[in-house]
Amino acid sequence: MVATALILLLVLIGLSIPVGAALGVLGLVLDPLYSMLPLTRAIGELAWSTNNEFLLVAVPLFILLGEILLRAGFAERMYSAMSLWLSWLPGGLMHANIGASTLFSATSGSSVATAATVGTVAIPQIKRYGYNEPLFLGSLAAGGTLGILIPPSINLVIYGVLTNSSVPRLYLAGIIPGFMLAGLFMLVIVVSCISKPSWGGHKIHATWGERFKSLVHLAPPLGIFFLVVGSIYAGLATPTEAAALGVTGAFILAAWFRRLTLTMLRESIEGTMKATAMIMLIVISAAFLNFIMSATGLTDAITSSITGLGVSPGWMLLVIIIFYLVLGCFMETLSMMITTIPIVAPIMIALGYDPIWLGIVIIVLVEAALITPPVGLNLFVVQSIRKSGSMGAVITGSLPFVLAMFILLALLAFFPGLALWLPSVFS
Repeated sequence: MVATALILLLVLIGLSIPVGAALGVLGLVLDPLYSMLPLTRAIGELAWSTNNEFLLVAVPLFILLGEILLRAGFAERMYSAMSLWLSWLPGGLMHANIGASTLFSATSGSSVATAATVGTVAIPQIKRYGYNEPLFLGSLAAGGTLGILIPPSINLVIYGVLTNSSVPRLYLAGIIPGFMLAGLFMLVIVVSCISKPSWGGHKIHATWGERFKSLVHLAPPLGIFFLVVGSIYAGLATPTEAAALGVTGAFILAAWFRRLTLTMLRESIEGTMKATAMIMLIVISAAFLNFIMSATGLTDAITSSITGLGVSPGWMLLVIIIFYLVLGCFMETLSMMITTIPIVAPIMIALGYDPIWLGIVIIVLVEAALITPPVGLNLFVVQSIRKSGSMGAVITGSLPFVLAMFILLALLAFFPGLALWLPSVFS
């Protein structure tokens, strides 16, 4: 049964069927094969109950927040400010790529939006300043992954819904690992450009006066971050209400800078609707598939086969890491989370792992899937913005940053407090 389901899923994905549709089709196929009852009749109730989850309202709101900041031009000014402050380091503007991605991640909650936003501004600088193209492109793809780790993160909201975990605690847990990963990415760039100085491009010179003057462009995204996250931890708003506050703040900022137009508003709403529809189709299809798997005993079979291995918690963690790395080569990240977490989380929690810590580890593994071929979504995003050259350059440039993620995973395994200290302080 397990082998049949896995083969069918790989075939459907291999046929280039959209992931949301593939998950639903797999559920429709498994139902008559392994169930005596017509389980498909429950799909209406499942779709309604899934859509009726209040916490998921935060998803379109965070997407809209990122769309407004992008289309109001804040991203371009933010990147310019980061370039003035970070370009003195070996690697120059590649550090601005990471810095701008980190800051934009603190407002958008989406890796794809982060990579697309920063990439649109940064890619024209490659030839202008003579950077090593693969490493520069890799820094954009890797920097974009920070969007799902640094709060507010859409994927952490999904994990919280799937495991009934506290989203505010997950957001706190993601702060230190998120900024550590950004630091590790910058360390990769420094080491690479010290060993190969020609990769670092031409130096950009800026006076201290220019740097301090540019700080005003960092205020809008920082203000949104403190409005959203601060309102949660001040006890003034739930994550969903905080997302609505963030959107309100973004509208006010866009109006203040005279960027709030009907065209910008229409494009932001259209982009939000498209992204939300895709995400919710995956959520509903995965919920239906998980229901079919549970009702037919497939979930129990997978759980029994894994627990039957009789390995220690440490070895089980290694198995889960390998499992996600392999699966990430074939599945889109959000669908991978929704289909696997209901199976993986109970096993790992039963072995004594903290669900909050586990959520951060899974998010880091999902980040790795975003920049590993052949289905690394951020690789395609960066390549689509680039519009020329081969995908191989983006893949090659991203590989050193995957190593940085492995280092972070090792640090989280040996020092769980990196993720659990802040939640314990504010609990």
